[in-house]
Amino acid sequence: MKISQLAIVSSLFMSSLVMGQTDKKENDLTAIKSMCGCYEVTFNFAETFNYTNDSLYKPSKNKISKGLEWAQLIVDEDDKISIQHILQVGNPADPHIVKHWRQDWEYENLNFYLYDGDNNWKYVQKPKSEVSGQWSQKVFQVDDSPRYEGSASWVHVDGKSFWENTTPAPLPRREYTTRSDYNVTIRGNRHEITKTGWVHDQDNDKIIREKGKEDVIIAKEKGYNVYKRVDNKRCEVAANWWKEHGDKWAMVRGKWDEIFARNKDLSLEQKVENKALYKHLFTEDYTVEADINSIIESFVKKT
Repeated sequence: MKISQLAIVSSLFMSSLVMGQTDKKENDLTAIKSMCGCYEVTFNFAETFNYTNDSLYKPSKNKISKGLEWAQLIVDEDDKISIQHILQVGNPADPHIVKHWRQDWEYENLNFYLYDGDNNWKYVQKPKSEVSGQWSQKVFQVDDSPRYEGSASWVHVDGKSFWENTTPAPLPRREYTTRSDYNVTIRGNRHEITKTGWVHDQDNDKIIREKGKEDVIIAKEKGYNVYKRVDNKRCEVAANWWKEHGDKWAMVRGKWDEIFARNKDLSLEQKVENKALYKHLFTEDYTVEADINSIIESFVKKT
């Protein structure tokens, strides 16, 4: 084959790769955005194995709960998708609204805050080669403070679309209010899009992490949260609540973005004035940007 022919073949091959990457990214975006809408959610958690030598150890009880959840698309860009989750619970005629978790998806993201236990996050900058073609999922608490994040490729094969990652995280709310015998969760997360919605499948390790020592696994846990899509009208109250309160939470996100952009390790106070951050922000005392910035900054430990 002549050099000119090789050049043409090489050019066509590279073009097909670029086209394939473009199609792949479009499929990724479609999968991520398909998690938006109104869902009946069933949360299932069960401790499966324990490894502790403590004869008095008591496994966590199985946890099953249900709710109606509205997932609102709040950022829709080529390289970033942000979805705010809002719980709608109680009497359907007069439901109670709870601002829930948020998930941000960023394409080929390099900057990570990885949980290190005891309300500390380590800042890590990854090389581009490590995240090429990947999406990071950043999960945030109800007050938009950090929770956990990790990076992986979306996989589209045999009619399935899924994303899998393992990363350190704080204890879930159902655990940290009742347990103090471990301080880190190693979360194995799988998000899979289904015909009826999506599934968040988890395989978690409960870890004792102490400085200068190897992590100790005390137990494993299975989580299986099923999101079944229903008519969006059922979540109308939650959607309307977000229209009314979205501007406030945009200011909250803006302050956190400024903190994250410092690109250094982050340690947060558990409480200020004897209250957790969400208890401050969930009141009407914080609606002005300067006040919001001040209360969030008060939770950031100075190093």
